[in-house]
Amino acid sequence: MTTNNMDIKSRAKENGVYLWEIADKLGIIDCNFSRKLRKELPTAEKQAIFKIIDDIAAKKENAAD
Repeated sequence: MTTNNMDIKSRAKENGVYLWEIADKLGIIDCNFSRKLRKELPTAEKQAIFKIIDDIAAKKENAAD
């Protein structure tokens, strides 16, 4: 059994990014983002979310320096 959008969830976890942080950048509340992830997202939308994850992770890394 595959879980929808597992690549998003895995990438966020690997980078220490919480789903609520992604939701905040998207301008939606975290429960709506979780609902959105229940169905597989289009590739373009996933790419935008991956960029958000990378941006948040980079900011966290810079703050730790």
